[in-house]
Amino acid sequence: MNLLKDPWLIFKVQQPDGSLIEQTLPITAIAKPEVIDFALPRADFQGAAYQFTIGLLQTCFAPDDEFEWKDNYLEPPTAEVLKQAFSKAEHAFNATGDGPLFMQDYDSLDEAKRNSVSSLLIEAPGGNGLKLNTDHFVKRGIGEVMSLPMAVLALFTLQINAPAGGQGNRTGLRGGGPLTTLVMPQNENSPLWQKLWLNVAPNDERYSAPDLHCDTVFPWLGKTRVSAKKGSETYQKDVHPLHMFWAMPRRIRLIVEDVAGECSLTGKSCSQLVKLYKTQNYGANYAGSWSHPLTPYKRDLKKPDQEDLSIKGQPGGITYKIWDVLTLTGSPDGGKTQQMCASVVRSFNHVVNDDILEDVTAQARLWVFGYDMDNMKARGWYSETMPLYQVPPAKQQNILDYIKQLQTIANDALWHCRSQIKSAWFDKPGDAKGDFSFIETAFWQQTQSAFFAAVQQLMSSDFLYLTSMEAKQWLSTLRNVALSLFDEYALSELGSERTMEKRIGARKNLLKGLYSKSFKKFETEHQIEPNKETN
Repeated sequence: MNLLKDPWLIFKVQQPDGSLIEQTLPITAIAKPEVIDFALPRADFQGAAYQFTIGLLQTCFAPDDEFEWKDNYLEPPTAEVLKQAFSKAEHAFNATGDGPLFMQDYDSLDEAKRNSVSSLLIEAPGGNGLKLNTDHFVKRGIGEVMSLPMAVLALFTLQINAPAGGQGNRTGLRGGGPLTTLVMPQNENSPLWQKLWLNVAPNDERYSAPDLHCDTVFPWLGKTRVSAKKGSETYQKDVHPLHMFWAMPRRIRLIVEDVAGECSLTGKSCSQLVKLYKTQNYGANYAGSWSHPLTPYKRDLKKPDQEDLSIKGQPGGITYKIWDVLTLTGSPDGGKTQQMCASVVRSFNHVVNDDILEDVTAQARLWVFGYDMDNMKARGWYSETMPLYQVPPAKQQNILDYIKQLQTIANDALWHCRSQIKSAWFDKPGDAKGDFSFIETAFWQQTQSAFFAAVQQLMSSDFLYLTSMEAKQWLSTLRNVALSLFDEYALSELGSERTMEKRIGARKNLLKGLYSKSFKKFETEHQIEPNKETN
């Protein structure tokens, strides 16, 4: 099977009557107007398919400049044009055969350990979990038999998200479980081509023409950069910039059986099955700072020798508390750190602000997704869409500073809310143990719409500043949500007279906290008339 010639990806296709069907088509179908999305059986596969196709377009069909970019956005290429462009890399995208195989080790790994193909799934329990029978919430036995296309997707998903995996099992180029940010059109039913092309950047001579027969672009075309010894790290300077789309930290070979059966992920019949794979440790060890086009980063300006850190999934999900680093670039804390949104977001801002795309997307969306990893353990998968505003580079720092101010006052409100809920619950709140993240999650979710309303108002302001009325609305929302959550979690049960007295006291302290120094400062700066709650 060749991934650039044969039908293998499942697409969502719109029919003339408006209905949607699923079809397995070749990759060249991405530019057909009736193809509106991928239709894969897992959320992480869906995200991986986007990254695979964006990487392929950037590698084989990158526009020379913004004008060519716009031409291809407005008038997608034909399947024949894409076929011709992709043919340059067909040799690197064989999933089976005698030569190099896509995302698989150059060596056959005949003596290597064999694992169930289900272990390619990032949330699958490891060997220790199976041995100790601790896979209570994440069940074993998922995906034990896969069709070849699903096994390839599982392999690619692992390689681009690879978490820490024990001795010598290397993490991905972006670190384990990175967040991916993609620019999406406002209309969810827009053609898939638009969704993909918004994330392909004009080359503008940013990098030299790639040698598509070289392992500096496609690492599986050459011997593995074995990293068993010190000094065998792979740095960004060692490879072509396009390598970042195709990084391969794990040494794996799929064992493909030419027998008919049913894929346990799709439930569909197939002519080839994958039940096992071979694996060897000490694959490519990616080190130093990288700048993957689809991921935001932070840099510690006080420690110039420290690697840039990719933004990763965290408990509590993806909320507006990290929206700024996903969409803006600047130094928000007096020069201590530099945050950098993904280069596809910066490229989109550049195209829009040059009026190249003024009539195409009035407002795009940002799709953010990724795993929340605890070393080898997947705690969750998150996928969210957020507003994406077109911000000129000259204004990004001022807007970033102001948004940090909005987030800081929100954090203060959350801190007082959580602290007083714990005071209402426990005699010694400082000794309280357990997971209280549900309070944070509820707070961020219930204040998110107000935050983006404030951001919209900020973007519409000539002075990049909220009016007194707008700032008061934001402050009122924070206070009301904090009090509402306290009442829900701490006052919903009557309890004894002593405990009620304690809880009422905690609520009074919460009120004091919500009108403390930082809140008064915000009111003064925005000329908000004090209106302290008294009950």
